[in-house]
Amino acid sequence: MRRQSLIALGAAIFFGLIAVFLVNAYLTGSDRQKQQAPETTMVKVAVAAVPLPFGTPLTPEKVHFVDWPRASLPPGALQLPAELSQGGQPRVALRPMDPGEPIMNSKISGEGGRAALSAVLPSDKRAVSIRISDVAGVAGFVLPNDRVDILMTTGGDEGQVTDVLLQDVRVIAIDQNANEQASGTNLGKTATVEVEPYDAQKLVLGQQVGMLSLALRSAKAEPGSAYAGAVNRGDLGSGFPAARRPASMGPYTTPPLRVQPMPRVAPRPSGSNVEIVRGTTGTKYEVGLYGGK
Repeated sequence: MRRQSLIALGAAIFFGLIAVFLVNAYLTGSDRQKQQAPETTMVKVAVAAVPLPFGTPLTPEKVHFVDWPRASLPPGALQLPAELSQGGQPRVALRPMDPGEPIMNSKISGEGGRAALSAVLPSDKRAVSIRISDVAGVAGFVLPNDRVDILMTTGGDEGQVTDVLLQDVRVIAIDQNANEQASGTNLGKTATVEVEPYDAQKLVLGQQVGMLSLALRSAKAEPGSAYAGAVNRGDLGSGFPAARRPASMGPYTTPPLRVQPMPRVAPRPSGSNVEIVRGTTGTKYEVGLYGGK
């Protein structure tokens, strides 16, 4: 009995030591994994600390570095303070950024660069400026990043025609203001628009042969044409011509012309007058036929 008791006690101690070893290894590995997790799954990323409008220098007080999951790191995100400047010259914002938004290379100028439209203009587009006024510029309600149609009016006083030159064009600046977060109105003298190279030629020629005006498009408008064609002076009083009358209103018909009958007038007799004298008294008589016969 004593021998069996010793064997049972030894087995219990052996298995107890194994259990302690396994539990200790598990807890040690779990603590090590927790300590290493932030280093392997999180990285530092530069984000805007305050709103950054177009042209804002990226100074240290306007940028914070925060932990960001490596798996969802945006392409081109800045991760080092040295990437925000070069030679003591800070880079500048080319796109408006909100607080907490990651700062990426595509949204800022080159190292030590300046805010320039050429940096944000797509390689297949061109920027062209056109003259506008308080009327041609929609009373200043056209702002950077709005989309407009460009209308052109040509001809003299008697033969003026207004047609659509370009549609759904993005405005990238009014005068020298390219801030997309601008609000209110801006009565500028020039509007810079983003167009295809061929459309850039049309705009330059259009300014020489006619007067250009902007038509502001709704933010909810779908691409496409809602214009029926050129408009001339003869269309100003035509109401709803058949070609432009909405289909829901049915075809346009001209109301019948009502003609009031003229009153019948008796024909005047035509002929000669004859005077007959009896004694010392003369009497005139009218002689002739109706209708001049």
